[in-house]
Amino acid sequence: IDHSEKKKKKEKNKLDAREILRRLVKEDVGEEAARRGEESGGLRGEDPVEADGSGVALQNVKMSMNPFCEIACEEAIKLKEAGVASEVVAVSVGPAQAAETLRSALAMGADRGVHVLTEKRLDQELRPLETAKLLKAVVDAEKPDLVIVGKQAIDGDNGTTGPMLAELLRWPCAPFASALTVADDGATVEQETDTGIQTVTVPLPALVTADLRLNTPRYPKLPNIMKAKKKPLDTVHADAALTGDSAVSQVHAPPPRPPGVSVASVDELLDKLTNEAKVLPAASSS
Repeated sequence: IDHSEKKKKKEKNKLDAREILRRLVKEDVGEEAARRGEESGGLRGEDPVEADGSGVALQNVKMSMNPFCEIACEEAIKLKEAGVASEVVAVSVGPAQAAETLRSALAMGADRGVHVLTEKRLDQELRPLETAKLLKAVVDAEKPDLVIVGKQAIDGDNGTTGPMLAELLRWPCAPFASALTVADDGATVEQETDTGIQTVTVPLPALVTADLRLNTPRYPKLPNIMKAKKKPLDTVHADAALTGDSAVSQVHAPPPRPPGVSVASVDELLDKLTNEAKVLPAASSS
């Protein structure tokens, strides 16, 4: 093997960032394209915040299942399909629209649903601790051997409801699960950590929070969607007196980004990225 030729070929394949930009960006930007860029700069859709600044505007917003909770639901269904679990109960805390989300879980394969009905907003009046208390009441009534929840909600990104629920139940908690094996004597969980994968074993009953790599949720088939409409969905009313210790005082949208600028050539673009944005290293003299 000619190692020198191999090294030359390897070096040749290494494209400088400038060369990549030259290939991706056409030299002739054109006045029409530049004009469109200036007109679109800084534009946003409807203001996502209520006029009084009390919170995020939810009118005409279609809700969907939290992705991590969808992964948790999929894992529970897989356990039942493997003969490990006998029943899958999906639970949601929220307003009347949350029933639609529960129907999605039933269409995936959950046996029945429990809707904890409350008109209080989970991003304002009911914080993670209050949500955990509502879920604890459901767990106390259902008496499951295993509770699987999403590791966090993608709106609040708190990531604390699962561990708080485990603490209230006095159950062991295995968060950030990327793999789960359940046996009679307990559950073995591979956890995502900053330094790699950590494997832990917890006795049952236990609580597990689902991470992104645990599985890939299925898409419900049309027959299952139709069957989900007939599956039992129980509604329980949340404690009206339950409210959080903290209150949201003001919500505001982030300031609009400044409009983009048009450049006449790739060289001008490279100059701005190098000397103004400083996201590219300065060209070497050699």
